[in-house]
Amino acid sequence: MPQRDRYHDVFKAALVADGWTVTHDPYYVTLGERRGFVDLGAERPIAAQLGDRRIAVEIKSFTGPSPVADLEAALGQYLLYRSWMARVDPDRTLYLAIDSVTEQDIFADVAGQVLVNDYGLRLVVVDIPEGRIVAWRE
Repeated sequence: MPQRDRYHDVFKAALVADGWTVTHDPYYVTLGERRGFVDLGAERPIAAQLGDRRIAVEIKSFTGPSPVADLEAALGQYLLYRSWMARVDPDRTLYLAIDSVTEQDIFADVAGQVLVNDYGLRLVVVDIPEGRIVAWRE
């Protein structure tokens, strides 16, 4: 199993504070002979007649020496897991969890926005010092 992201516990607590129930830590995605490890799986009741909303959250801290290398790794993981999940758990929505500084430094820039738009990235943004979700970007 891969090493946890440095903000794993903060993101997990922020999801719980936002009304989510963490159901998997990690959430395993298996396709054929391969297994991936998305950081968290969670669900939240929408309404009695609609059932539960289920998500998987891949957490990325973008703390490496190169923001481009961090972005390459995050995008590759996100697309791989989204592709596999579409086949084995199509009712679960994948999100890339980032901190609010990363959103401003990387994803607010045109280079980040192009990736969000071209690949349909779904982001959940957490304010690390406050430990709360500040945005869901669909």
